[in-house]
Amino acid sequence: MDSYLKLVLECGLYCIANAFSCSMIMCVLMMCSIIGCAVQSPTEKMEWGYEAENGPEVWGQLKPEYILCAVGKHQSPIDIVNATPAELPPLTHVYNSSVGMNIRNNGHTIEVTYPEGSWIEVDDTRYQLLQFHFHAPSEHTVAGKLFDMEMHLVHKSKTGDLAVLGVFIESGGHNAAFEPVWDHLPSGPGETQHVADVTIDLRNILSPIAEVTEEGQTVFPNYYRYDGSLTTPPCSEGVKWSVLTTPLEMSETQIMAFKAIIHDNNRPVQPLNGRELLQRREK
Repeated sequence: MDSYLKLVLECGLYCIANAFSCSMIMCVLMMCSIIGCAVQSPTEKMEWGYEAENGPEVWGQLKPEYILCAVGKHQSPIDIVNATPAELPPLTHVYNSSVGMNIRNNGHTIEVTYPEGSWIEVDDTRYQLLQFHFHAPSEHTVAGKLFDMEMHLVHKSKTGDLAVLGVFIESGGHNAAFEPVWDHLPSGPGETQHVADVTIDLRNILSPIAEVTEEGQTVFPNYYRYDGSLTTPPCSEGVKWSVLTTPLEMSETQIMAFKAIIHDNNRPVQPLNGRELLQRREK
């Protein structure tokens, strides 16, 4: 019920007991209706999440700065279907290994921060890797198909622009490359695991879907490309999205270990609204 209407009804009941006090309150309410008193709705105090009361359908109502979640026209994720073949360059990248890492459960996902020095190149612009995190099930779909999980690698350019690499994960064989993270998954919201003596190697994780060119560059050869947004509040637009066509594998046990902590943290797909959806075609 609208907060203002509820207050008026409650006042009406109170009037029966105290007419004078009621008249004073009604005067205040009338003044509020004229000058616009701020009556805060319950959603304005609520943290965003994935439940019915704070999930994607109401993100745009939770805070003014989340408005793009409701009205944005270049939103992510999307259903990847009918992509246009295009002569795009392979995605050149350098992902270094790191000794030590911070693995954080922020209540919405498991996020691994990454040290400086790893990057991806999109449209001749270099974007430094900041962190990677996971969604279960996937956020993007392919012709309506959901994958078991999706990994997002978030990068930032010198000018502050964002580029995100999406990697699908499907049930299959055990993936030992993920063990340094999976062995230290923080179970509680707000919990961070500071792991000092373990090496995390993104090259090893991503090697099954990468190639090395004759020039010695490591590239992702097959991917989709479109312009979109962050998939979580504030849903900022202007994000360069590349989604790899080939998924990684994890065992069902590994997938269920993540879902025991974080699950159903996927935003529904958003309308394409006339945007270009491209698929790299070999020259």
